Amino acid sequence: MGFTDMRFNVNLSILFTELPLLERPAAARAAGFTAVELWWPWVDAPTPEQSELDALREAIEDAGVHLVGLNFYAGQLPGPDRGALSVPGAESEKFRANVPVAIAFATSLGCTTFNALYGNRIEGTDPAVQDALALENLTFAARAVGEVGGTLLIEALNAPESPACPIVSAPKAIEVIDAVNAATGLDNTRFLMDLYHLSMNGEDLDEVIDHHTDKTAHVQIADNPGRGAPGTGTLDFTALLGRLKKNGYDGYIGLEYKPGTTPSTSAFAWLPAPLRPAH
Repeated sequence: MGFTDMRFNVNLSILFTELPLLERPAAARAAGFTAVELWWPWVDAPTPEQSELDALREAIEDAGVHLVGLNFYAGQLPGPDRGALSVPGAESEKFRANVPVAIAFATSLGCTTFNALYGNRIEGTDPAVQDALALENLTFAARAVGEVGGTLLIEALNAPESPACPIVSAPKAIEVIDAVNAATGLDNTRFLMDLYHLSMNGEDLDEVIDHHTDKTAHVQIADNPGRGAPGTGTLDFTALLGRLKKNGYDGYIGLEYKPGTTPSTSAFAWLPAPLRPAH
């Protein structure tokens, strides 16, 4: 099985970051990609000015790429304070304010897939209180996403890089997903299977794929160690992506890796034609 029968998209929040945000969609298209995803671009503004939303929308439309995934507001990404929906007070309020704004922006571009990062444990706050708040906010988000026929994603991060995050394994993410689906009755909350994070956690990736592909709606990849492009670490992506396909996954594979010290256009040489850029 080669890569040419799979669909790849570029995460413009980690690749092409040497360029201003509004130039990244066109750069991805020039590199041969037709689909992109984003973390919420305004880390300090869950509800940015409409002019900023319009400018990004126009940049994506003018580039001729499709937005296939968007994170809800999650604070500073990348950074130690990632996640907002389980943080009592201002951060969770920002998350709730962001949900309708993010949905309106994404759906104007035909995107109905949204990732909600859980959030760190807060010193001095009862974890049970945070988990109750998280379920409340995830239920709110899943219902809002359901109104546009969309999908809410739950992602497991990795313990070495996010030691305060409680969602650092595939089984824990699935537990949260099941709880949200039970609370809403909508069955529109799914797993974001990030193979880099799961590998960093020491999980058996073959086992994760075999057990959880049926609940997976998006996949992200980066090699381990280093979070670089496939081929810079030890993960066998030919085997892993082939196993995903064999298990029935036919969605996008999000490229969420660091390009290193070279321009992002140099970070796709591992992809065969026709997806390899002519650079």
